[in-house]
Amino acid sequence: MKNIVILISGGGSNMAAIVRAAQRDHWARTLGARVAAVISNRADAAGLAYAREQGIATAVLDHTSFGSREGFDAALAALIDRQDPDGQPALVVLAGFMRVLTPGFVRHFEGRLMNIHPSLLPAFTGLHTHARALAAGCKFAGVTVHLVTAQLDEGPILAQAVVPVLGTDTAQTLAGRVLTQEHLIYSRAIASYLRA
Repeated sequence: MKNIVILISGGGSNMAAIVRAAQRDHWARTLGARVAAVISNRADAAGLAYAREQGIATAVLDHTSFGSREGFDAALAALIDRQDPDGQPALVVLAGFMRVLTPGFVRHFEGRLMNIHPSLLPAFTGLHTHARALAAGCKFAGVTVHLVTAQLDEGPILAQAVVPVLGTDTAQTLAGRVLTQEHLIYSRAIASYLRA
């Protein structure tokens, strides 16, 4: 069984959409995969409660308890690796995990570390993507699922979804429509990755 470990920092809406898709589409039977754990760097992350309600193991590793980014990432990698008692490496899915990961962490999970970003990469890496798309006069925005590399918001693109920018859009209204697509595309990209 392939284990999926999802990392979150907040409400976990993308994580919840992935869990619902895994249940609805019977990933354990059809893909030989399951969401094994949800880990957060914040004890108050609301998504942890949802994961627990679904019977998924949860853990909190507070990044503020570590003196360095490298120390936190090493402890996080060890915690993720413990989710695979049979030795099969986990697929690590970043779903609103608001930490920039160190090159060592990325190398450790190379080829099995996935992220979702609310823009049509390579455009608008980093933060404030919707406001930047509006300021640039974009006619389209969207979302990208990609494998993580050491460069922020780069790496092989696995899937994208396009959202039209409306003349009445604000950063908030555009973000809401993009989030709807995030909830659809992330689970599809994970399933495609697992089938490959």
